[in-house]
Parts: sequence; C-alpha cells; structure tokens
Amino acid sequence: MDKKEPIAIEMFYTLTCPNCRILKRMLQEVLPEFGNKFKLETTLANLPIGMIRTMKLGIHSVPTLLIDNKIVFKEVPTKQELMNKLKIY
Repeated sequence: MDKKEPIAIEMFYTLTCPNCRILKRMLQEVLPEFGNKFKLETTLANLPIGMIRTMKLGIHSVPTLLIDNKIVFKEVPTKQELMNKLKIY
C-alpha cells in the first residue's frame, strides 16, 4: 500500500502582523478537516533564513501562503476561499 507524503503548506509571517495571526488561526481550524493530507510549516520572514527564502520566492508581504511551493495567497483569504483552494489538492 502506497503512503502519500503530505502536501507542504508554508506560511510566511512576522510576529507583529495581526493578519498573520488570523490566517494561522484559520489554518489551524480548517486543516484538521483534511486529515493528514497537508503538513503546515511556518517561516518567520524576518529571520535570516526567512529573509533568504522570501527574496528567492519574490515575497514582499506577509502573510503569504504557499501550497506545494507555489504562492497561492498574499493576503488573508476568506475561509471559503481557503477551503476551495485546499480542495483542489
């Protein structure tokens, strides 16, 4: 039986960003509905490793959400927009 690896979701955030907290809370509410299909990682955009990744990916604002290494949201989506995007995968 093949076991699929979970799809990576990466959220870029900063500690002082109120919208980042909203998106993180929304992801924590929504992702359990998908079981083990997704794996959430968070990257602090103003740490050196985060800065390097944001420059390489062309990210200029937070929150930014990547699914499978593709930028899908550069702002806080509605809960329905997020659900619709996740269902595609």
